[in-house]
Amino acid sequence: MKIKRIAAYQVDLPLHEGNYAWSGGKSVAVFDSTIVQVETDTGILGHGEVCPLGPFYLPAYARGVRAGIAELAPHLIGQDPTQLAVLNARMDAALKGHAYVKAGIDIACWDILGQVTKQPICVLLGGRYGEDFVLYRAISQQSPEVMAANVAGYRNEGYRRFQLKVGGDADTDIARIRAVAEVLGAGEKLVADANTGWLMHDAARVVRSVADVDVYIEQPCLSYEECLSIRQRTSHPFVLDEVIDNLSSLLTAYTDKAMDVVNIKISKFGGLTKARQARDLCISLGIAMTIEDSWGGDITTSAIAHLAHSTPPEFLFTSTDFNSYVTVSIAEGAPQRQNGRMAASTAPGLGIRPRWDVLGEPVLDIT
Repeated sequence: MKIKRIAAYQVDLPLHEGNYAWSGGKSVAVFDSTIVQVETDTGILGHGEVCPLGPFYLPAYARGVRAGIAELAPHLIGQDPTQLAVLNARMDAALKGHAYVKAGIDIACWDILGQVTKQPICVLLGGRYGEDFVLYRAISQQSPEVMAANVAGYRNEGYRRFQLKVGGDADTDIARIRAVAEVLGAGEKLVADANTGWLMHDAARVVRSVADVDVYIEQPCLSYEECLSIRQRTSHPFVLDEVIDNLSSLLTAYTDKAMDVVNIKISKFGGLTKARQARDLCISLGIAMTIEDSWGGDITTSAIAHLAHSTPPEFLFTSTDFNSYVTVSIAEGAPQRQNGRMAASTAPGLGIRPRWDVLGEPVLDIT
């Protein structure tokens, strides 16, 4: 079996709530997502999705996905899509860095492998644990009162884990954390995610001021060294995200005892192949994980679900359902949230069928 064609489709994903805001005044109203299609000479089609959180979050941007695929695709035509390690080595040789560009191709090839073997991807990634897995809800940055009120609404949808977007003015963030903590119920968990937004002095003030609150602190500062300094000043459980994007950074953070939980974003690592390596290393090291991605629709949500569902529950801190945040469905068969939990498809591969009436014509088509 050989790769015959690689195509890319562009789709806009507006948000139900109109806007998603986080640290530093950053916000997005419509996400620009790229759907990757890999076609084999036997007629099997695999699909992946890459959707950066705007061009100002991680070193990734939507048009860069498509430019990178145009660069990579000629090197992959004629290759076996089921040989994932070989394929990733070829992508790394053809294009240094730019892991996010490679993620959609890698996911599409996992989709093909699942269809060829007649297995859901989660089975190929290690097996399905239980009936479903736990989700969190991100609380977009607003006033303390509005963010606290939003928790009640999301609780009615079944969520019991809440990721509070902070990383702004330290005094306001202290008020946000306290306001939301006051409305939490028994067994619910709160994460204050600064998304790199605090300077060290602000982060130090925040963690000291909420020392009596049961809250996880996530990625308070921009650099690893800054985050480590805050970690050493607090007893709060600590989550690292943006500064962990490969096995080397993961091992360094483990050695330094820099976190209790790590956020594994699939596109940040370059696809399911390398995200699985990070996931399995975390299991070996005893580190809990949030399994997710930067953003996306039905196809990204499907990939997240397969990696999360194949993760032992004691190591899965939480995961997410991006397709419930957006107003446009791009594929049938994608997993849907039920009472704050989700399950990966039992169909072969990702288990999705793209909605061609939504995706339209490819913006990139290479044979």
